[in-house]
Amino acid sequence: MSQLEDIANQDGWRCWVCDEPVDATISVNDPRGPSVDSRATNARSAKKGAADFAGGERLAHRGCNTKKGAVTAVIPWPSDLVLMDPAPLITVAERLDRKGGREVVVRCADRADAQQVAHWLVDRFSRLAPALAVDASIDPGGGQFVVALTAARRR
Repeated sequence: MSQLEDIANQDGWRCWVCDEPVDATISVNDPRGPSVDSRATNARSAKKGAADFAGGERLAHRGCNTKKGAVTAVIPWPSDLVLMDPAPLITVAERLDRKGGREVVVRCADRADAQQVAHWLVDRFSRLAPALAVDASIDPGGGQFVVALTAARRR
């Protein structure tokens, strides 16, 4: 089995950037084809020997991998979710992985939207950072609902 197949099987044949399925039958030269991303999000993280989240190899579409280049990838939020002031998910994952604790991620107009967002976040983080166990909480405040993720500090 090739390195690509090993990494793809580990990630369930899903792109870590866009979370869409990767088709094994598409050429690796096609933008929707599979590629291996080293996931070192920045030189400083790599030098410090950052935790498992920032390092390691993950499956990505060739186009997603090329588009992000050597900069931190932007994980898209689903367009069907109603949210305000969403935090960049890579930054949230890195901070939670490094420090543990609680991180406010987004605000929603009503509890139903907040519950849908919280469910999506826990599900998305299970694939984005598989070694990072997170729980979502919803807190009312100022006529809105704040969604936060909590992770236990690992050491």
